[in-house]
Order: sequence, then C-alpha cells, then structure tokens
Amino acid sequence: MLPSWEPLWPYRAVLAVDARDFGTLDSKGMQRVNADIPPLLAQALSASNVSAHWERRVFGQHTGDGYVAGMDPEVLPALVGHFPDALRQALGRRRAENPHLKPLQLRVSIHVGPLPQSGLGVPMVHTHRLLDDKTVRTVLERGHPEITNTAVIISQRVYEDVFDSGCVNDDVLPAHFHRHLVRVKKFEQPAYLHLPGFDWGLADPDIFEPSTTAGDKEEPGAGAHVPPAPAGPGSVNFHQYGEQSTQAYNLYGKRGQR
Repeated sequence: MLPSWEPLWPYRAVLAVDARDFGTLDSKGMQRVNADIPPLLAQALSASNVSAHWERRVFGQHTGDGYVAGMDPEVLPALVGHFPDALRQALGRRRAENPHLKPLQLRVSIHVGPLPQSGLGVPMVHTHRLLDDKTVRTVLERGHPEITNTAVIISQRVYEDVFDSGCVNDDVLPAHFHRHLVRVKKFEQPAYLHLPGFDWGLADPDIFEPSTTAGDKEEPGAGAHVPPAPAGPGSVNFHQYGEQSTQAYNLYGKRGQR
C-alpha cells in the first residue's frame, strides 16, 4: 500500500503594506488613507510591469491601515528591484497633488512561501512580523515624511532567491539592502532593509537600530496566536497583532481573492 501525503500549497509572493501614524488620523482621514492605498499599489506595480499578475492576486485584503495580497513568486525580482522606487514616486505624486493632506508614509514587507487560497499560514504570519519590525518603524519616524515615504523589508528567502537567481535588474544591487535581525514576539529571523534611493555606505546603519527597553519585553506566555474557528463556510479568520494589542482583523473568504 502506497503512503498517503498532501501536496504542498503553491508558493506565493506575499506583499504587505502599512501606513505610519494611521491611529493619529480622524475617521475621515482613516477612510481616505484606506481608499488611497490600493490605487497607489496599482500605480507602482503597473510601473514595475506586473499589472497582469496584480490583477490575478489572491487573498487581497484591507488591513485597516494597509493591504496584503499574494502573487505568483515569479514577480519577486520586480517587487524587489522596481516596486520600492515606483511606490516612492507614487507617494510623492500624492503629496504634490494633495498638499493639504498629511504626507503618507508606508512600510512594506515582502516574503514568499507556500500558502493556500485563503492566505492563512505561517508565511503570512511571518510577513506581518517583518512589517512590525521596530527598525522599519524607526526609519520612517526619523525620516522627513516628504522625503522618506517608503521603507521596505524583505525576508532572507526573498533576498536569496532574487539575487542568487540573477533575475533582478542590474541597477539594483545587494548593497542597497541592509541585513538586519528582526525580533518580534517569538519571531527571530534575518531580513533585509531597503530605503529607495538610500546608499547605506553613506551612514552608519546602526543609527537605525532602536535600543531595547524594559517595555519591549514580552509578557509571559506571549507567543504564536492560534486563530479562532472560521466565521462561515469558505472563510478564515486572521488576526494581526502589534506590540500592545490587536492591530487588524481580516476575514479571508472565497469572494476576497482579488
């Protein structure tokens, strides 16, 4: 009798973004940012020549102050090589066209791994752990909001796949990415930080490393969250946790795969 086994889920390139200082906005401001993020992503991805892949995205969902979606992993060279600067430019145009609005700054994380159509799985959790990295937050806090509007962090798996393949554009170099150990809750993995247009050789990258304080320590028993039972047929609940409490709640269902 042959052994039984389950096929591995398809590999997905996972793209997640989060808006800085979303909680300081009033209700109308939150609604505006929530509505602006998908078009900004579409503009940047179109400029990166991956519009067709973006149209076929899976488990695309708002996260309140951001957005997350999965795409074919073959787009990773574009996401790493072209997308960051294209997003920076799109955010710059938004600021120029809406000078009355508070400048929008976005944190971006890029990861890859096997995920089902629902999007629920370890790679999704790790994508959000990267997004919640303190160093990425610190970069945007210290940067001028009208100049530094985009901070990108990619997982080591993405970094290795893109640069070892040689498929990334020649204008983008490994030196554009600063290796950094991410520690969020029980998650601890190396990743790579990228600021579009920034030369890490011109500054000591250690200035972006936030110091650890007593308040940063985890509460006893803190660890991976076990999601509750699905809300209904074809749906999966996913909670994204920040440093203090739940940041976002997503309902992944069959209708949300665009």
